[in-house]
Amino acid sequence: MASELQTRILNAINDSTALPLVSTAAFTDVEPAVLKGALDSLQSREMITYETVDKEAAILTPEADGIVKDGSHEARVYEAVCAAVDGLVIKELPKIVGANPAKVGQGKAFKEGWIKKDGDKLLKKASSIKDVTREQLTAIKEAATHPDAGILADLKKRKLIVMQKRISFRINKGLKFALEIIREETDLTAEMISSGTWKDKSFKPYNFAALGANTTSGALHPLNKVRHEFRNIFFEMGFTEMPTNRFVESGFWNFDSLFVPQQHPARDLQDTFYTSDPAVADMPRDDETGEILSEYWENVKEVHQEGKYGSLGYRYPWKEDESLRLVLRTHTTAVSVSMLHKLAKNPGPARFFSIDRVFRNETVDATHLAEFHQVEGVIADYGLTLGDLIGFMQQFFSKMGVHQLRFKPAYNPYTEPSMEIFGYHEGLGKWVEIGNSGMFRPEMLESMGLPKDLRVHGWGLSLERPTMIRYKVSNIRELLGHKVDLDFIENNAAVRLDRE
Repeated sequence: MASELQTRILNAINDSTALPLVSTAAFTDVEPAVLKGALDSLQSREMITYETVDKEAAILTPEADGIVKDGSHEARVYEAVCAAVDGLVIKELPKIVGANPAKVGQGKAFKEGWIKKDGDKLLKKASSIKDVTREQLTAIKEAATHPDAGILADLKKRKLIVMQKRISFRINKGLKFALEIIREETDLTAEMISSGTWKDKSFKPYNFAALGANTTSGALHPLNKVRHEFRNIFFEMGFTEMPTNRFVESGFWNFDSLFVPQQHPARDLQDTFYTSDPAVADMPRDDETGEILSEYWENVKEVHQEGKYGSLGYRYPWKEDESLRLVLRTHTTAVSVSMLHKLAKNPGPARFFSIDRVFRNETVDATHLAEFHQVEGVIADYGLTLGDLIGFMQQFFSKMGVHQLRFKPAYNPYTEPSMEIFGYHEGLGKWVEIGNSGMFRPEMLESMGLPKDLRVHGWGLSLERPTMIRYKVSNIRELLGHKVDLDFIENNAAVRLDRE
């Protein structure tokens, strides 16, 4: 088919008395896309040259075709009135010309002064008329346009024409124009070289501008890209990554060791996912020796129930069964407290961080999911103060390109004092919450066996929020979950936070 069309194109050019040859006149039966493929093939052989012409054409609607055939609505109304010797009863008009022509044409005929109303009858007013609408549409049908843009706009408003984009080609002879298409070789073979037949062959020129074929490959998720950048920042600042491979934790590590009371709303079913099989954990054990942490268990119990280490406690009957319930971790702070307990064996300055998934029984909407990723860091050192925490936050967030910070007092069960962190977002032009922070409570740390003068800073933020800002994603479900567009995953840009 392509070869026959190419031959037809060459013959049409050869027979044409005036070049360039216009495709809309010479190849009315060929689709533009098919014609372009044949033209591209001939142009690659330098047999022709062509240019593409895009223009809008006015196409008549079925209603307009009827006007070209039978006259405009107003003209048909006028003719019906003229045919009635003593005037035409208004209610009879739709029966003669049709409901729509009667409705539209009557008003137009009145406006043009062609007819007048006398009681319940329509009478002829003009002795003769000129059906301008029919003439305009007839001209447009032949030329697919009209020199007066105002007329085109009016007819389009009346839904008598629609504008469509039409592609045509202006075709000329090329340097190697001929009526016969010579087969071009694409490869120079060893046989051609040895036999010398390559001298008589015509070779197809290489197209060095052609795009290569797309290769299918894996792609990093935007969250992984931002996570990688965060990890680099932590490593630059001397942090050690914590193991976060336990998605299921006991209530002891997730809540009780963090001084979260057993009556706290965060431990309710509407906020937390509990496992049903198994439903409870063993007593907390040392990861290295496997021994039950009896002393630590009793310390935590006393802190909650009676108070200890200078704390009054919550003064309620602490339940062991509640502490052993298994839960999908609601924060990675459960990992942090485990690492701090290990640090108590050999107390000293330390810096830990983690970036991993946490789970909460949230109502899913544009900004919340039942699972998300938490970025968390802790710093342990002697003599730390709240001022040290603020100074470190300014240094940490400046590495992410956030230079304007504000701190607001807040409440967390396991930190005192606690602060919400706000950063000024240049793109949004407003302050947005970017994290939470505080200094771990003494009764929480001393229960582990850490010395009194060793203090710990802690802070955290979600991984999703900076990722959504970086990639301009407004709905978190477009970033994580089954509704994610795979093209977005494959084609999103590499991330580089605005670091100093």
